[in-house]
Amino acid sequence: MTPRPAGRAAVDVACLVGTLGLALAPLLEVYGGLTALPALAGGLLLGTAVAVVGAARRWSAIVVVAAVVVVYVLAGGALAAPSTTVAGVVPTPSTAVALARGAASTWKQVLTLQPPVGSDGTLLVAAYLLALVGSCLAVSIALRARTGAAAASAALVPVAVTIATIILGTRRPIVDPVLTGVLLAVVLLPWASWRAGLLRARRVVATGALVAVAVVAGVVGAPVVVGATDRLVVRDELVPPFDPRDYPSPLSAFREFVKEDAPLFTVTGLPEGARVRLATMDRYDGVVWNVAGDGSAEASGEFRRVGSEIDTTVRGDGAHVEFTVDQLAGVWLPTVGQATSFDIADPAVSSALRYNDATGGAVLTGGVHDGLEYGIDVVVPRVPPVTEIGSAPASDVAQPPLAGVPDVATVTAADVARDAGSPAQISEALETWLAEEGFFSHGVQVSGTESLSGHGADRITSLLGGDLMVGDGEQYAAAMALMVREMGLPARVVLGFVPERGAGDGPVEVTGKDVQAWVEVAFQGYGWVPFDPTPPPEQTPQEEDQEKPSEPNPQVVQPPPPPPGAVTPPDEDTEQPQTDDPDEQEDAGALFWRIARAAGIAAIPLLLLASPLLVIIAIKARRRRRRRRSLDPVARVAGGWDEVLDTARDLRRPARPMATRKESALALAASFADAPGGALVATRVGALARSADHAVFSAGEPSGAHATAYWADVQQTVEAMTRSVGWRRRVRARVSTASLKNHRNRRPKGSS
Repeated sequence: MTPRPAGRAAVDVACLVGTLGLALAPLLEVYGGLTALPALAGGLLLGTAVAVVGAARRWSAIVVVAAVVVVYVLAGGALAAPSTTVAGVVPTPSTAVALARGAASTWKQVLTLQPPVGSDGTLLVAAYLLALVGSCLAVSIALRARTGAAAASAALVPVAVTIATIILGTRRPIVDPVLTGVLLAVVLLPWASWRAGLLRARRVVATGALVAVAVVAGVVGAPVVVGATDRLVVRDELVPPFDPRDYPSPLSAFREFVKEDAPLFTVTGLPEGARVRLATMDRYDGVVWNVAGDGSAEASGEFRRVGSEIDTTVRGDGAHVEFTVDQLAGVWLPTVGQATSFDIADPAVSSALRYNDATGGAVLTGGVHDGLEYGIDVVVPRVPPVTEIGSAPASDVAQPPLAGVPDVATVTAADVARDAGSPAQISEALETWLAEEGFFSHGVQVSGTESLSGHGADRITSLLGGDLMVGDGEQYAAAMALMVREMGLPARVVLGFVPERGAGDGPVEVTGKDVQAWVEVAFQGYGWVPFDPTPPPEQTPQEEDQEKPSEPNPQVVQPPPPPPGAVTPPDEDTEQPQTDDPDEQEDAGALFWRIARAAGIAAIPLLLLASPLLVIIAIKARRRRRRRRSLDPVARVAGGWDEVLDTARDLRRPARPMATRKESALALAASFADAPGGALVATRVGALARSADHAVFSAGEPSGAHATAYWADVQQTVEAMTRSVGWRRRVRARVSTASLKNHRNRRPKGSS
């Protein structure tokens, strides 16, 4: 291997390392800020250094690989796993073990954690490995390849790294994908052509035009075709390990919490007026409100692992809240506001944590237990009054469709909010009507009035359509959320706790008497705003209320009874209803079609880029068909010989333009003599040349059968000529324009 001049080697390194840096830039957003910058920059620098030294000293491939492994371990501690080193720099035996495990496990962790993933453990190993191995592989290929074509293949490495970055990336990367693709094409295509020795003056214009067409097609054509379709992101398509559909509705356990007198948990640092959230539900099926489990990015059921920091756009007062669990059971973890980080000392508990940044809810897949302690850094948003919200429109939030909603909820909502103008006024009117016209009861019989548990369609019908509205937070929150949704506004039900004391009183013991359910409605510019439709506990039904129902529900128009079969009653006890799982085959089919659609859209720029080559192949196929189907048998035979000459010309082994068929056959035999199967090619072209001369110059006219047999021989000869060259030349011959050019005096002379 002859060493390359320093100038050319510098160009190789600059092009490849520069494009690798561009391809890896979106990982900065995945890890959060500049967290991954040392790992990326260090990996690029070290990988390039190993490749340059290996090429200069002519190391074998095994030595280069060994050098990369040594560098990976020695520098990996400081760049990717500093917690395992001494003073953040000196590697230890645990560093080598962590890096070895991280090389296999980090990829899954980065994909399943919600960005920004942070730098805990060995999360940075993925970024470090991509930079180190990618730069070493690309530069080594460019500097050590024996041929220009082999060196040009190094351009595939930045493309592969770009694909890996896309897989690990987010929906909106820090570097626009269009800009990344354009820069990669503008830099790598000319460089690869130059390294392969194909960048000649006469091809610059054609190559530039081809690149321009590809860029315009990608920048202008792709948005027109794709429209407003979101990018397909792998992390959003992964099914989360926690599926809330495996658990009963948290709201169904409302009365179970009420019966609990012992402390459920203790909270310290709770800001004044802040609420403790347990679960957020936005899906109703006619039986229960539950946490959606469709896995969409905006759903209440999308629980993911989170890194050391959690990004949030919510604005409010920051606080640090400490929790100690006592009698609380289940998988739902109490939270406050929007979390920005979790502090859990037990690694096993930390690995079981799943968080939903759309609702602020959290779960432990292994379940909470007595004695569990954890802290949360939170942002508690300010609750704006309705007068401040004013005429702000409702937020455009995707929510699961409702099912089994009783007609009474729709009719009552329209009647109660008939005078309200803005979304905030509609929500306030429904909240006020329920809180003032209803009565509070946890189920104890009061003056002959019984308050049943549950919040299915039958229970909501009896609450809103009966002579007296009696219930607790479970029924009133469920009813208001349905009424708000029927008015076209986004709403969800929250189960949580509202302790009487705030942060100024130190630790607060939360018991069943603090349980509450409320409704949140989303407004543009204000986010999710809570509403409390539950009447005060002292507002209970009295005997006189039943004896003189002077104003039971004066403004409510009672609807007709629901049609039979409108709501299917649950087969199980309504105290603990279960929802049916959706059709998994439908979910899999929808995911398949989404992936297929994304693949089809992604293929459009590739088809546009390949369109000139497809046109060339189509022109050759049409020419071949026209020759073979000519009505004149003489023209068919002559066309067969022309097909042999054009094949040789595209394979870069042409005969002289002015040669006779016999001379052309001798030239072709000589040019294919050194190729595999050259003797077979020489025999066939000689016979074809003699047969063509006889058909053209003899007195008689060949028959159609003779012309057909001649073309069969032509087909075998063309296949033998094609097989005698390498696969790269075969591919190049299929898209070559050499045989399409106008050659002067192309018709062969007769034999003499």
